[in-house]
Amino acid sequence: MSDFSQRLIAWQAVHGRHNLPWQVSDPYRVWLSEIMLQQTQVATVIPYYQQFLERFPDVASLAAASSDDVLARWSGLGYYSRARNLHKAAQMVMERFEGQFPRTPALLAELPGVGPSTAAAIAAFSFGAQAAILDGNVKRVLARWAGISGYPGTKAVERELWQLATNLLPDSGIERYTQSLMDLGATVCTPKKPACMACPVQADCLARQQGRQAELPTPKPKKISPERQTVLMMVERSGKILLERRPPSGIWGGLWSLPETTSTLDASNACQQRFGLNVEFDSAEEDFVHVFTHFRLTITPLPGSVTSQIALTHEDHLGWFSKAEALELGLPTPVRKLLMKGR
Repeated sequence: MSDFSQRLIAWQAVHGRHNLPWQVSDPYRVWLSEIMLQQTQVATVIPYYQQFLERFPDVASLAAASSDDVLARWSGLGYYSRARNLHKAAQMVMERFEGQFPRTPALLAELPGVGPSTAAAIAAFSFGAQAAILDGNVKRVLARWAGISGYPGTKAVERELWQLATNLLPDSGIERYTQSLMDLGATVCTPKKPACMACPVQADCLARQQGRQAELPTPKPKKISPERQTVLMMVERSGKILLERRPPSGIWGGLWSLPETTSTLDASNACQQRFGLNVEFDSAEEDFVHVFTHFRLTITPLPGSVTSQIALTHEDHLGWFSKAEALELGLPTPVRKLLMKGR
């Protein structure tokens, strides 16, 4: 066993996190937490995790659920492709693996939405597999400790980090060691102002020796976020609001949303052409910005009321809902905020 892993295991036993709700050996619960924790903080995930488990206590109930139900329970957590992949993966576990999660990282990585690090974490926590993880926290810990320069998102640097992570694996205690890496990155070796004096591997950490904690890991080269604009039409009729289910892929894929158009000037024509409705629109409400990973979206809310129907439409992707009914659906965060604001 490496001295590095021994020190981390001993540190975790005393200073690590021991009361997280997914610290169990049940692969379903471990898998669910690992997917939710991708690009989302622990504090944000916990209430969603608990609510999700209340509705879907096991992989069979999740696999049997409708996509609407799954997306509704995920609504607000963001990165909705995770929810779609979660649903597909649950169905795959039931159909291909007879309801039992595979025990090896290689087979786990065949599940939709499960990459190599997530697969390793599930296998380590659930089955004691000797597998290395390399999520964002671990990349930061190892890059600083070993003084590895270069953006970890590049293939060469990532390959170097994977090799180091594999070489440092302990002979035993893989569950605690894996948790120790996550805990160290989340609570001590943080992106800003790391608490080096509380770190169990500070003595031989190259970043600390060289005063390079702020430099490592090398940040991703900055790009200017593109700016986009849209108009969300809040069309009401008899106390109900018109929602449109978005296509399964892309931004907000599969969620119910307010219909969009490119301009307030085009809104009336859009409703006539797409929905067979004459709509009288009020003045636009104040713009607000919703930030995605790769772009910024300026949203203009445009309320309006149906005055007459000029054509009958029976589209599966359209529906009229009361505010209360709509809030039970899988909605994008800005749409949910708009509907709650209008309650």
